[in-house]
Amino acid sequence: MADNQKMAEHHASVTVNAPVHQVYGLFTHFNDFPKFMSFVKEVTYYDDQRSHWVAEVAGRHEWDALNENWVEDQQIGWHSTSGLENYGKVTFQPTGSNQTLVDVFINYNPPAGVLGDVGENLGVGSRFDSTLQHDLDNFARMVEQAPPGALDPTSSNYLFHSGSAAAKGTTTSRQNETMNRDYATTGRDYTTTSGPTTDRPVLDQDIISGQYDTSTTPETQGSVGGQYGTRDTMTEPDNVLPTESGTTNPVMPPDQGDSTY
Repeated sequence: MADNQKMAEHHASVTVNAPVHQVYGLFTHFNDFPKFMSFVKEVTYYDDQRSHWVAEVAGRHEWDALNENWVEDQQIGWHSTSGLENYGKVTFQPTGSNQTLVDVFINYNPPAGVLGDVGENLGVGSRFDSTLQHDLDNFARMVEQAPPGALDPTSSNYLFHSGSAAAKGTTTSRQNETMNRDYATTGRDYTTTSGPTTDRPVLDQDIISGQYDTSTTPETQGSVGGQYGTRDTMTEPDNVLPTESGTTNPVMPPDQGDSTY
């Protein structure tokens, strides 16, 4: 990890109209981030502590991350172990019986050394702040459109909204594999869908029922990542990212030949 004093620091926060346990539970579904965020293209898992990320803000960047300092209903944290150097934490603070303040703190080392530092100061950093805040606002909408007490993002009507990476077809092929496993029993390949033609969120049932437009096929990006699809419950022990429907898939390490920085 680079000298922390050289790291660019970024912060965003949002108040979510839901209890802290629900907000914490939904935020820890990392694999679902591309379904409601715009700049996160992939989150896939190696095991219960390690994940692979692909994001695009001022260029495409990838990294492996290790969980650290997780406290249920209070905080999660991570630091990168390869790729883009970064670390951070997310805190969850109840501000009422049905309201939670979420604070996201991200520190990263701008790529390309001095040029990266200059770019950070000339506007890349502010664009990242804006994108991070926008996607955190999307998270709040996703939670608020889920049923009270729901701990699975697939229960929310806000998944696959028009601005998400998944709806725009900019997720990686490995991310799409995890989504395909989610819908394996429907016989529908999510990677053949196009983005929505209206601002109405595309619902899970739209994809399952075949009502999502398949007239065009977006090109997916990259072939990187780990394992596991969307989890169905939050019954696993603290600090553990769950398997898909209780079963463990073989670990699929990043495809080294397809990384683009």
